[in-house]
Amino acid sequence: MNEVVGRDDLLLVTLDTLRYDVAAELAAQGRLPNLARHLPGGVWERRHAPGSFTYASHQAMFAGFLPTPATPGPHPRLFAARFAGSESTAAGTWVFDTPDLVGGLAKAGYHTACIGGVGFFNRRGALGSVLPGLFAESHWEPGFGVTSPTSFEEQVRRAEQVVAALPAGRRLFLFVNVSALHQPNWFHLPGATKEAGDSRETHAAALEYVDRHIGRLFAAASARRRCFAVVCSDHGTAYGDDGFTGHRIGHEAVWTVPYAHFFLDHGEPTT
Repeated sequence: MNEVVGRDDLLLVTLDTLRYDVAAELAAQGRLPNLARHLPGGVWERRHAPGSFTYASHQAMFAGFLPTPATPGPHPRLFAARFAGSESTAAGTWVFDTPDLVGGLAKAGYHTACIGGVGFFNRRGALGSVLPGLFAESHWEPGFGVTSPTSFEEQVRRAEQVVAALPAGRRLFLFVNVSALHQPNWFHLPGATKEAGDSRETHAAALEYVDRHIGRLFAAASARRRCFAVVCSDHGTAYGDDGFTGHRIGHEAVWTVPYAHFFLDHGEPTT
């Protein structure tokens, strides 16, 4: 990452609430053509989330603690704050001297931009202002939120505008919190009803919806130069697993998340 930072643009996409098992199944079934073409070997990496709900997980990720490989470690990290005795800081780790990765990248000359999704990014109160407040530029509107059936399309449109407005020579760290997977998501599955509510199947349909539009986001992120992208979930969620529903709980469906990182070549096609 010491070679990447300062040379390439950076993209972090959190597919908020996405379960690992659903993501893995859809990739294996060929239902995620736009995402799968970038996944190493065409598969998601199984990792453990740094938190069981959005706020906690993103605070950790913005401190350099991305989801951890679900195998015995220690595992070297891509980014880390300078911290004496850190066993996961290695030669290839990009080390920053600020309290958070966003500030570290800003200090390194990056323009930092956030396109929010779930309520922790909506700036409608003090708590919803903490995470977007880390960025030089942040965007949220109701159309990006969890109740919008077209949330991701609208987020992608804003991302395209952010990239287009930035001077060509300025490096960009773009963060997008995708809200479409989060409940409610029943409206992404044809024939589903609000009364029946969300399910593992509607969750899967929401991921297919995201896949249909993510090519445009990748194209925008790599429009000016090569881009290093991290795409992952911040936590999963339970749909009746062992009697549990939702997240902010210590269940396997919540702690296990999909993860991938890869380069997007300059001029990445939209499909």
